[in-house]
Amino acid sequence: MASSPTFGETKYLVAVDLDEASIARSTPDIEHERAVAIYDLIEENAFAPVGDAPDAGPYRLALAIVENRLALAVTREDGSEVVTHVLSLTPFRKIVKDYFLMCSSYFEAIRTASPSQIEAIDMGRRGVHNEGSQILMDRLAGKIEVDFDTARRLFTLICALHWRG
Repeated sequence: MASSPTFGETKYLVAVDLDEASIARSTPDIEHERAVAIYDLIEENAFAPVGDAPDAGPYRLALAIVENRLALAVTREDGSEVVTHVLSLTPFRKIVKDYFLMCSSYFEAIRTASPSQIEAIDMGRRGVHNEGSQILMDRLAGKIEVDFDTARRLFTLICALHWRG
């Protein structure tokens, strides 16, 4: 894990767990996408609960859906509790829907469109993904500090939680 000057050497995630009781299992393909999203997030991230002691990490993150809200339970690597934040999923509904539409268009274009059309759709898809990542950063402001790349990976995981197959 490369350290960032803003985050320090211990401000990162070492594990992300999904609550099986609240996040329904899905098709093998979607389970694979969720696993890849978690792997990408763990592989490289900058993550720091606001107000936690310096060098108190690394952290574990448990995600659950509780009453249509996203619960983010943060613990230390040893399992001791740090904080739990609950975010409304409402601000994410439209952007996740838009992202799925862009992904669908992209995968359809791969089969039939010209390279320049595929590139244009992909740029749009990335733009929507960036917008969702910024919404997530805004929702986490004052709660959990993440860099933009980590917000992108977390947004990918939030999308993966919504995939039903």
